[in-house]
Amino acid sequence: MRNADAVTEIQVPQAPDLAAAAPARQPMTGEARMLAACRLAPVDSTPIWFMRQAGRCLAEYRELRRSYDILTLAKTPELCTRITLMPVDEFGVDAAVMFADIMLPLEGMGVPFMIEPEIGPIIEHPLRSMNDVDRLRVLDAEESTPYVFEAIRIVRRELAGKAALVGFSGAPFTLACYMIEGRPSRDYARAKSLMLGQPEIWHRLMNTVTEVVIRYLRAQAAAGAQILQLFDSWVGVLSPRDYERFVLPYSRRIFSELHGVDVPTIHFGTGAAGLLDLLVSAGSDLISLDWRVSLGRAWEKIGYHRGVQGNLDPTVLLAPFEVIEVEAREVLRQADGRPGHIFNLGHGVLPDTDPSDLRRLVDFVRVESRHH
Repeated sequence: MRNADAVTEIQVPQAPDLAAAAPARQPMTGEARMLAACRLAPVDSTPIWFMRQAGRCLAEYRELRRSYDILTLAKTPELCTRITLMPVDEFGVDAAVMFADIMLPLEGMGVPFMIEPEIGPIIEHPLRSMNDVDRLRVLDAEESTPYVFEAIRIVRRELAGKAALVGFSGAPFTLACYMIEGRPSRDYARAKSLMLGQPEIWHRLMNTVTEVVIRYLRAQAAAGAQILQLFDSWVGVLSPRDYERFVLPYSRRIFSELHGVDVPTIHFGTGAAGLLDLLVSAGSDLISLDWRVSLGRAWEKIGYHRGVQGNLDPTVLLAPFEVIEVEAREVLRQADGRPGHIFNLGHGVLPDTDPSDLRRLVDFVRVESRHH
């Protein structure tokens, strides 16, 4: 029998510890992070990769270059795979970009070339006439560059979701410039003079190259590339009027054809600040910006319904890391945490870049972007 004077102890139910009860949120994989950003979906941190990250500044790559020339590395799937995966392992980037040269599709077209160290691609017999253009072949991409697609399949298997796989092609204008000039140029005067003075030859050439590029990129997507980037490296030499007349229709056709493969597309032009509106109108999913434009103002102009990539000046990576942090933080500040930003350089990694700074930059962006 209970004592009537005893105080009854009331048991108050404890509020559940929601933090403890909820499963810990797993960080996104690099693949998931990149693909989400491409589709303007939420990410746990800003995805990051670097153009020309596969090689150049890496000791392991330089060791391979002592034994093999660039084209042998690009055309040997096992070696290409090894180089493509290096920056994923070394830097922890969210994307692997295929180790390839933009000139590779030209061999199948009947345009042999070589790559001279310190110079670049050399074509001994540049195109000069309509007959030269009419002799160009348009082959099935798998027949023209089978080694590219074999390497893509191997890389995709090896990545196993750790990072997204970026495939790419040179844009028709840039490829046409090489085919006409025969080598890199400061102003591409010979190509531009043919474009302006013999437009019928120019348009025939651009139609042919565009068809080759479409087949090449579609085949990359079929082999397993998850993002496709179109590099128009030399388009900055054009006026807006000339770009609109002689280049834009072909870029539009490429992106229109690629919409059917359901792979996000990125459009990149070097020194193309004056062409930004026109580049956007070509129809890619994202625009890659170089450092000659303010990322914040450029994105406002582009429209926030489209993603952007960029845009740290590659030479910043030659400065002390305290400077790199300041400049990277400014890029993130201008992106302002909006969905659709991929952190990258405004062009390729320079050979003298310290690889450890690239690793530190990846870690910095991953942490810093969570504060935006």
